[in-house]
Amino acid sequence: MSRIARLETFSTPAVGFVRVTAEDGTEGWGQVSTYNADITCTVFHRQVAPHALGAETTDIAGLIELIGEREHKFPGSYLRRAQAGLDTALWDLRGKVEGKPVCTLLGGSPGPLRIYGSSMRRDIAPDEEADRLVRLRDTYGIDAFKWRVGRVCGRDVDQWDGRTEEIVPTVARALGDEVTKLVDANSGFTPARAIEVGRMLEDHGIVHFEEPCPYWEFDWTKEVTDALSLDVTGGEQDCEISAWRTMIEMRAVDLVQPDVLYLGGVARTLEVAAMAAGAGLPCIPHSANRSLVTVCAMHVLRAIPNAGPYLEFSIENYGSEDWTDPLFVHAPFEIRDGCIEIEDRPGWGVEINPNFLANARHEETRA
Repeated sequence: MSRIARLETFSTPAVGFVRVTAEDGTEGWGQVSTYNADITCTVFHRQVAPHALGAETTDIAGLIELIGEREHKFPGSYLRRAQAGLDTALWDLRGKVEGKPVCTLLGGSPGPLRIYGSSMRRDIAPDEEADRLVRLRDTYGIDAFKWRVGRVCGRDVDQWDGRTEEIVPTVARALGDEVTKLVDANSGFTPARAIEVGRMLEDHGIVHFEEPCPYWEFDWTKEVTDALSLDVTGGEQDCEISAWRTMIEMRAVDLVQPDVLYLGGVARTLEVAAMAAGAGLPCIPHSANRSLVTVCAMHVLRAIPNAGPYLEFSIENYGSEDWTDPLFVHAPFEIRDGCIEIEDRPGWGVEINPNFLANARHEETRA
């Protein structure tokens, strides 16, 4: 039995890594959620680390639940994003101690994962989006893609007039019948408009309609789900188990997409995946950038029984310079024939780049 002796964070505004050191000197690396990560690391040292010091390293789910109870006056996003740093670091530590990948600890195994190339852009003309997705299809063998419609929390206002009606058929035709097609509305529509768009999507062979309505409006999303034959999906923003229980029990969506780092870590993600499995719903963890969140999603997908057919994989600047490129010594994201591979390496199987750590803000809490 080993106990937590030291907790460190290394952060920029975009990303923050966590190092857990046990009394016996063993270490594990995790990550708080991206975006305002420096703020999240402050929350980590104020509201997570004091409860974790001296705790056993092995009861990860129990420790994360205990911290939530101790900080019961502060539910919500920042606490869960901070807890994710502890959870993911402890899974890495356990994997290194046992000499196993995290997916194996979870009951799965290393191996390949089919990806869907996930576009993050709305500032791109339909023909330009089509051209770059076709280029990635032909270069890397990717056979599934997701692109953006509507506007983020857009209240039925498009990114520009007519963009949704233009980009759907343009990209669908360019990719062809052999490619699986998905779109994401990012909470952009009311139910009536979402159903209208959804029927157009069905006409063009799209199989996945993500977050059509404001994500907090479960009844709105269910109305869309009930009206359409394609899969309505969502959940990336939801960080409380009570919200997930409601969403799944009412079958607001056809497929769940918890984000390991938004939700509070692997243990809580497994809880959501199990609830979904009990309801007969597949699970594809949200992973919208090439930081540790995608690595975590890879390991979860290789372990859960209700895994969806592919991994979300950001295509932004893939193959060229991107803000996530300096994070790892050897980034585990090589695409071959439309798949990426989890290798048989302990823990998350990655090494954080020392250059990133040297230039990040360092904070420490120790016993």
